[in-house]
Amino acid sequence: MNRQEKKALEFRALHAGKPFVIPNPWDAGSARVLAALGFKALATTSSGFAFTLGRLDGQATLAEVVEHAAAIDQATDLPVSVDLENGYGPDPESAALAIRRIAEAGAVGGSIEDYDPAGRIYELQHAAERVAAATEAARGLTFPFTLTARAENHIRGHPVLDDTIARLRAFEDAGADVLYAPGLRTVDEIRAVCKAVSKPVNVLAVPSLTVAEITGAGAQRVSVGGALTWVAVKAFADAATALREGDLSPLAARVPLADWF
Repeated sequence: MNRQEKKALEFRALHAGKPFVIPNPWDAGSARVLAALGFKALATTSSGFAFTLGRLDGQATLAEVVEHAAAIDQATDLPVSVDLENGYGPDPESAALAIRRIAEAGAVGGSIEDYDPAGRIYELQHAAERVAAATEAARGLTFPFTLTARAENHIRGHPVLDDTIARLRAFEDAGADVLYAPGLRTVDEIRAVCKAVSKPVNVLAVPSLTVAEITGAGAQRVSVGGALTWVAVKAFADAATALREGDLSPLAARVPLADWF
């Protein structure tokens, strides 16, 4: 069994076991810290990665994301799932190509969403065709790639739960292994989604809820998106602001790099 197949099987097993948290590193260093802290899998964050390039979310290219995925994969022995946004193109083949490219980079999972950066949610049939194409690409690999399908309604100005559920059901029928609707805010919303589908559901962490509340509502996987990136960036900005004003005390912070690395 090669390294990638081993990671792929470990990732599948996590989705069949106890609910788990999958944090989102933004670079190789943060990936190594998360591995050292005991997490069992990692997922990239499009917004966090874009920040490392000095850009806003949605402004990285597929080639850049593939290179980033390879760096995160090589940083640790943990399975890595990649945030592929819309697959870097509106057509089904773009979604399929994105899956193949990150698989070549070492990833064992990836997500495809139904939002076009041009500013629209894809019509349901077209969105499902894109998931089906990604599924076909994933099934053509030599290891069990875990495909996540995302319904973006709740973070794109259309928080209609019935439509979100209809989309997730269509994505399940199209072959997705994991279903994800970022932006669910309450236990009731999470429970409604989890009851409506039969595949594992990923839920984006909500600061007002606990992991126990989210998993108690039926979620199998809890991710954090770009939130850890912004926690780190805020600490950096706060320290830099103090430095600008003449206060050097924030520079006393120390971290156990020798233990983590």
